Amino acid sequence: MKHVSEQLRIPLLSLDEEQLLLGVHDRHVKEVENRFGVRLRARHGELTIQGSEEAVRRLSVDVESVLMKIRAGKNVSPAEIEDTLLGNHSPSGQKNFDKQGITLHGGQSLPTARTPRQQDYLEALSHSELVLATGPAGTGKTYLAVAEAVRALRSGQVQRLIFTRPAVEAGEKLGFLPGDLVEKIDPYLQPLFDALNDLVGPANARRLRDLDIIAIAPLAFMRGRTFRNSFVVLDEAQNATSVQLKMFLTRLGEGARAVVTGDISQTDLPANKSGLADAIRRLEGVEGISVVHFDRTDVQRSALVQRIVEAYGEEND
Repeated sequence: MKHVSEQLRIPLLSLDEEQLLLGVHDRHVKEVENRFGVRLRARHGELTIQGSEEAVRRLSVDVESVLMKIRAGKNVSPAEIEDTLLGNHSPSGQKNFDKQGITLHGGQSLPTARTPRQQDYLEALSHSELVLATGPAGTGKTYLAVAEAVRALRSGQVQRLIFTRPAVEAGEKLGFLPGDLVEKIDPYLQPLFDALNDLVGPANARRLRDLDIIAIAPLAFMRGRTFRNSFVVLDEAQNATSVQLKMFLTRLGEGARAVVTGDISQTDLPANKSGLADAIRRLEGVEGISVVHFDRTDVQRSALVQRIVEAYGEEND
């Protein structure tokens, strides 16, 4: 099938317009070309966009939007220009930009604590190098950890986010699942995608992953790596063995912070041999490490989930 190539020229009224639109060292140009497969060139007072008809049409609308703001005398930040050109629009049309150019979905603020124990958790996340959090579903263990990771990235405290989970074969063998390796492991990682997408929006999350600022991978892929200046979240850690957890924790390098979350009562490992319980026993009280134990009173997912947790919790007490 032959691809139809379209070319559009947009006049630029000044060198300042050209520099703002293209970005420092043509940063915006490179990002846009990689994202949409188009070619951008600015010569003789014109911006030329060349590529597929759909890509050129879509990009021209965003370019005109940026130029209108510049010509209206508005103070448009490089982050806002880049986000507009890459199509990272929030549903409300509003954005919440900071100096790192990382946008919160729909202009929302980061989540806050709803229970006293969640407040303890947020304080531990902001002050401890390593936090171990256990408790039932719906208590905010994962969501608040991802939110703190995003906050640390936006504030410049870390340079990279790494999210991981064990890929436990709970009743099914990975080899029998359809697709390639990525397609086989994606379902295990979906809850982390969901939290990230909810906080920064799907488009921004994809951009940060494309730039390798955010990485999401199974726990088995962590072996042999060292995490420096990173915020690392290990979710569903009740399904990690003691050997796996030790491997993960010893990957932490200079400037790294980590959160390990899980529900010990819900392990899929044989004979209930969870490495998370062992790690808490060994590490609770160690300097720089905080342990937070959630219970059924912290469930915030829904009233129904809280009643379910209470019903099943009676058997585990």
